[in-house]
Amino acid sequence: MTVTGSRNAPDAVDVVALGESMVTFLPSRPGRLAEVPSFDRAIGGAESNVACVLAAAGHTARWVSRVGADGFGQHLVERIAGYGVDVSSIPRDPARPTGIYFRTAGDRGTGAHEVAYYRAGSAASAMSVTNVDLTAVRAGRVLHLSGITAALSDDCRALLHTLTAPHPGRPLLSFDVNHRPGLWRTAQGPLVLLDLARRADVVFVGEDEAEEAWGVTGGPEAIREALPEPAVLVVKQGARGATAFARESSAFEPALHVDVVATTGAGDAFAAGFLSGTLRGLPPAARLRHGHLFAAAALATPGDLAPPPARDHADRLTALNDTAWGRLRLGPGWTQAERATEEANTP
Repeated sequence: MTVTGSRNAPDAVDVVALGESMVTFLPSRPGRLAEVPSFDRAIGGAESNVACVLAAAGHTARWVSRVGADGFGQHLVERIAGYGVDVSSIPRDPARPTGIYFRTAGDRGTGAHEVAYYRAGSAASAMSVTNVDLTAVRAGRVLHLSGITAALSDDCRALLHTLTAPHPGRPLLSFDVNHRPGLWRTAQGPLVLLDLARRADVVFVGEDEAEEAWGVTGGPEAIREALPEPAVLVVKQGARGATAFARESSAFEPALHVDVVATTGAGDAFAAGFLSGTLRGLPPAARLRHGHLFAAAALATPGDLAPPPARDHADRLTALNDTAWGRLRLGPGWTQAERATEEANTP
């Protein structure tokens, strides 16, 4: 699939990502939340993560959301803007707070971790077709959405229904299923996610998500059979790799061997890498490899966001033969090590 769309439209960007971002509190040391004495502040949000990573990778990106008229909201906007993301479409809501959450530290890679959300009634949950700048949202070559937004409120769900509807000049619609059962207050959540996925052009879904949400088993081919509508369907298969289905073809690329520091944000980074390859018109296998490389950068760092590899570095690794790709071992700091080597060799 080739991304079309005008780069000459007013305020046009490569990617627009719409969704809630929150201030994240990371423990100063491992342990249960009840025992941790202090926390460091960071940011996190599926859609803003994608925007930040794409901006760091050299694309133009815009984040659209709402934040409270509070210090946390100001912090979010400033931090995300610091990645080079356009935040001009972020109103401050004087009546609702910015969402925050706390999570544990050292055991995140195992999945046995605690997360405490304080996002009910947040400013972002009040997003609607009447208070979001739809022109700014649609002024991108790609519009990236996720199922998390649909779970926040009825108004958010209606907003996503509007944005995924057929529309003249609609950008390429990217949708990450991001099934979060704990966020849904209705049993219809899985059906809502399935409907949104069917209306999108590029869909990201985990093999485990498809089973949990829709009861689909049997691997990527079974998921494609259940979800034939998207032009591109990307099925993430955990540590095994990922499969991308196009209209009449498919590609599989194995995941990389990574010394995992934290898993948070890896799925968002994968989506950003795949979309980066899509924007550049790369073939499906190369898009998958870029997704794996971007995810590896996130897996090797403790926070939600990590700088992706430089484009020429990623392109060199993507071009490796299958044997060399399978032998790659990546650890903390691997993206920076390449930059340091190149700087040392510069006269």
